[in-house]
Amino acid sequence: MSWNVFVIGQDEFSERMWPLLSHVEDYAIHELLSLETVVNAAKYPFDQLAADALAELEQFPGRVDAIVGYWDFPTSGLLPVVRQVRGLPGPTLEAVLKCEHKYWSRLEQSRWVPECVPAFQAVNPFDNQVIDRIEIDYPFWIKPVKAHSSQLGFLIERPEQLEEVLPIIRQGIGRFGEPMDEVMAHVDPPDELAGITGHYCVAEAIISAGRQCTVEGYVQAGEVHLVGIIDSQRDTTHRSVLLRYTYPSTLPEELQQRLLDASRRVMIGLGYDNAPFNIEYYHDEQTDRIWLLEINARVSRSHAAIFQLVDGAPHYQVMVDVALGIEPRMPHREGRYAVAAKQMLRVFEEDGLVRRVPTPEEIRRVEESFPGTLVELNVHEGMQLSELQHQDSFSSELGVLFIGAESHEELDERIEACRQMLPFDIDPLPAKIG
Repeated sequence: MSWNVFVIGQDEFSERMWPLLSHVEDYAIHELLSLETVVNAAKYPFDQLAADALAELEQFPGRVDAIVGYWDFPTSGLLPVVRQVRGLPGPTLEAVLKCEHKYWSRLEQSRWVPECVPAFQAVNPFDNQVIDRIEIDYPFWIKPVKAHSSQLGFLIERPEQLEEVLPIIRQGIGRFGEPMDEVMAHVDPPDELAGITGHYCVAEAIISAGRQCTVEGYVQAGEVHLVGIIDSQRDTTHRSVLLRYTYPSTLPEELQQRLLDASRRVMIGLGYDNAPFNIEYYHDEQTDRIWLLEINARVSRSHAAIFQLVDGAPHYQVMVDVALGIEPRMPHREGRYAVAAKQMLRVFEEDGLVRRVPTPEEIRRVEESFPGTLVELNVHEGMQLSELQHQDSFSSELGVLFIGAESHEELDERIEACRQMLPFDIDPLPAKIG
């Protein structure tokens, strides 16, 4: 007997992950809503997407055993809505929004792990007096209450900078702000959120001085379990730009236990249950303080292949099994390598024309030279970098490299070799005026 598992926004990369699951013969994987609809669309009409998903499921002739997804909002919000109608296990919509709505999440975090929360405040970017209403000290980060991949996130060091970025935020914030308002209408938020719409931002004190990591875990029957901790490397100039994820973490064991303890307290406090999560943290080595950056109500797609390289299966295993209501059959340290990384292949030009990308033969040569390696391209010849979606405010991600090794030194050497074997050619374009 196979379980019918429906995946919101199935993509080519994850199609390469499913055959690597333990007991893969137990699952029949089906797409639910297209990638173009829930990820690459210009707009996300939330209620319509939920209705379309339910209509697709109604047309399926067999059982619907689980519904999963690894994308950020709106996928993360659709999951609890659709699961509830179908009577499937998973966290409530309110618990998910307490993770995903950045201001609501900060309010909740302040209840459960106050020592991990920086100074923060809600900001209305459409308020003409917004600069005068900033209460926290400069410098600070400003970002929408709902976005991802550091979109519309800016480091603000003085009032003049805030004035410069406000028009950019106003222009782009509706893409996630409108569907966030739709989904918030399905819950009864606390009084502290009165008047704070999806078109608001949150301003937060700087916490990014130390080492960054991500706790990947899940909650099942009210108990929080650890899957693994991943180290994150950011650009030294633009601190919001991620360069590499490395697994397993090299943080001291005692610190890893503290991170797990904080994760347990906050996830139980949020009432989140029967689903995976990941929480991003910073550790300030000068003060030994742990700072919580954000909570995501999903597995990280970015980590799937590196879990497979080290542990022997992508952690989609956890996502699927918890959605089915069974104990996850996730292997541990049964993979090909001792350490693995996702390396982002980035450029920092404001815009550019892609003249050349690695050929299929060049990609095949890399993947054969280093067994288990996967190369994923985000660009194609003839496109402009400005056409890329889901980019941060400072760089463009041309592609990514998933690769393993026996040591960190060997990993660095392999990544550099792959860079040389995967040539891109980008012609700079003049910056837009106005």
